[in-house]
Amino acid sequence: MTDTFEKAPIVEQADQDAPIDQTTVNDQTASEPLPNELWLSRTIATLRGAVGEDAIQESYINKADSNRPCIIVPPNHWPAVASLLRDHEEFGLNYLRSVAGIDCETHMEIVYYLISLETQDEVCVKVKTDRDLPSIPSITHVWPTANWNEREIYDLFGIDFPGHPDLRRILMPDDWVGHPMRKDYEPLDSEV
Repeated sequence: MTDTFEKAPIVEQADQDAPIDQTTVNDQTASEPLPNELWLSRTIATLRGAVGEDAIQESYINKADSNRPCIIVPPNHWPAVASLLRDHEEFGLNYLRSVAGIDCETHMEIVYYLISLETQDEVCVKVKTDRDLPSIPSITHVWPTANWNEREIYDLFGIDFPGHPDLRRILMPDDWVGHPMRKDYEPLDSEV
């Protein structure tokens, strides 16, 4: 049986801290697929078939990160994609390893690292949102461990998570003004 899936682009990221739009795609065509390339192609096909063609904005294999597959999902499709990644028999990504917020100056981004405890398959999912009114649907109903991560990201970056069961500050005092991890944050106290 041969796979007829479209090959995912190969990405080499020059700077680990660079936002996703500063990555470069390697134009070399490999005779053999990279590790995880066929998995990523099947995943994209399944997600687009189940959720819609626009469920995946971009995908690539990040060679600098152990050939980790990465997909970029629009916020409106993230809850459906998250549920499929966890529940679909082909994926079974049942463990949310980590969640991080990133201020990319032009937009805000949430990065999720998911893993299957049975197969050890893993994927990086990025969800981009507007900088001025950042909002990404909560996935605490899919992975309850996202609860405190989403609260921390809300507290430090100001990203709203509609559907979160208890979205309030977790690190900063309740009366703190602003979100200190944003690049446009200006402390009110000049000594800070």
